[in-house]
Amino acid sequence: MKKYIIYIALLIVGLLLGFVFFGNTNDNSNSVTTEKHNHSEETQQWTCSMHPQILQPEPGDCPICGMDLIPAETTTNGLSASEFTMSKHAMALANIQTTVIGNVSNAENGVLTLSGKIMENEEATAIQPAHFNGRIERLYVNTVGETVKKGQAVATIYSPELVSAQQEFITAYRLKESQPKLYEAVRKKLQNWKIPGSQLDKIQRTGEVQTSFTIYSHVSGVVTELLAKEGAHIMDGKPIFKVSNLNTVWASFDVYENQISQIDKDQLITVTTNAYPDKEFTAKLSFVDPILNTQTRTVSVRATLNNREGIFKPGMFVTGKIKGINTSGAAEITIPATAVLWTGERSLVYIKTKDNPPVFEMREVTLGTKSGDSYSITDGLASGDEIVTNGTFTVDAAAQLQGKKSMMNQQMMQDESAMVGDMEMSFSSAFSSAFNDALPSYLKMKDAFVASDASQVSDFAKATSEKLKTISTEDLGKMEEQHLTKSIEMLNAIVNNDILENQRAHFVILNENIVPIAMNIESSTNYYVQKCPMANSNKGASWLSSEPEIRNPYYGEAMMTCGSVIDSIQ
Repeated sequence: MKKYIIYIALLIVGLLLGFVFFGNTNDNSNSVTTEKHNHSEETQQWTCSMHPQILQPEPGDCPICGMDLIPAETTTNGLSASEFTMSKHAMALANIQTTVIGNVSNAENGVLTLSGKIMENEEATAIQPAHFNGRIERLYVNTVGETVKKGQAVATIYSPELVSAQQEFITAYRLKESQPKLYEAVRKKLQNWKIPGSQLDKIQRTGEVQTSFTIYSHVSGVVTELLAKEGAHIMDGKPIFKVSNLNTVWASFDVYENQISQIDKDQLITVTTNAYPDKEFTAKLSFVDPILNTQTRTVSVRATLNNREGIFKPGMFVTGKIKGINTSGAAEITIPATAVLWTGERSLVYIKTKDNPPVFEMREVTLGTKSGDSYSITDGLASGDEIVTNGTFTVDAAAQLQGKKSMMNQQMMQDESAMVGDMEMSFSSAFSSAFNDALPSYLKMKDAFVASDASQVSDFAKATSEKLKTISTEDLGKMEEQHLTKSIEMLNAIVNNDILENQRAHFVILNENIVPIAMNIESSTNYYVQKCPMANSNKGASWLSSEPEIRNPYYGEAMMTCGSVIDSIQ
């Protein structure tokens, strides 16, 4: 009996110990699992690889392009809306490198360094034109870079006009005794077509009409551009090729706005090139552009270089150094060119805001001059900032996948889209009425783009152009007239092009001009301004539609629903 009591006591102790150590395991596990699951459901977001601004709490299709959504990387608590993280392992795999930037002087030891390139001396260029209408049967000059000498045969041309002129010349020669002035006039006409006198003598001697004539070059130089092909039709006065005398070339440099005061014409500049690093070439600045480039905030300066030895090749990058520069100016920040991303007119860099874990943020900067492989920064960065200098595109891709502001994020282009709607124009009721009459043809052209029918596109573009040409421009302001003129120009370009991709390229520019007009006239119908963010090389492109449903004219069936309504015209 005592033995059984001991067994029962041991069993009870065992059960108590088991409950203490393992009794809550399942409950805790389920609780933790449930908590993790719920947390995951709350934080997991889904995005589109092509449109990272799309964030949805559950999987599905992208509302813009219809592609399957992918899981977006979860963000770290405590980060701002524009910050995102990358693991150190991902940074190592992508070889992402960062650099702490600082201030440097505008000029070192009184020497200002400029970057530029070699250009053709436009004062020493010439065109070889055709002197009569015809078809090129043989083209003897057919490669860029080929040297052409004056008097060299460049092409053989068949010309119906020339055949008729020869027959006229033979008849006039037979009547030379009785009508000498007629003979001289006909001969003079052929000479004006640059037909050599020896060929004219042969024609009047044999009385036979030549079916083709050889064109001889009246210029010398190196061919820099071919403007006609064998078998092509040419017209009187149209160029066949362009030549340049490369005995002298231009070294062109960009000078930033705050450096202009230190640059003068006839100033000595020392030019070096990577091709000949041990050689220096000294020249004088022969030209300082009087007009500032408002996009880059620079002026162009150039020096004329002697190139009889053929050292300099157009397109070659060169470095120029100007001595005697005042170094007392303010210091500036310079960064490697590899750190900069461009989107339209914006220049972007990624800065590292925290080390552990690595946190990045995109920042817009204003570039100054380029010196070698570096840019000066006039705004957007401060000394001590740590920026990404290698693997910038990989960092941008990580920002896109996390739904953060990035180079490709359409959030950055909202200001540009708003500019179209904010453009104010003034039109009369008569103009509005006439313009409204042209819009149905425009909409049919847009539908033809959706159907990818190049022939129909041309037909409706022609109909739209003819409608717009009837509109009077007498009461239009300068901006309004420019938009109308450019619209007609683009419509005509579409009409004269049978390649759909080229037509769509013209359609982009057409809409940049015709949409602002439509948004400022008195409209008799409701229209929707729609935009595809992927068109025009990911810069975005808009169009007009009479329906809110997206039917993309830039991609057709390939991406029919890519786009959104960005405005409406009531």
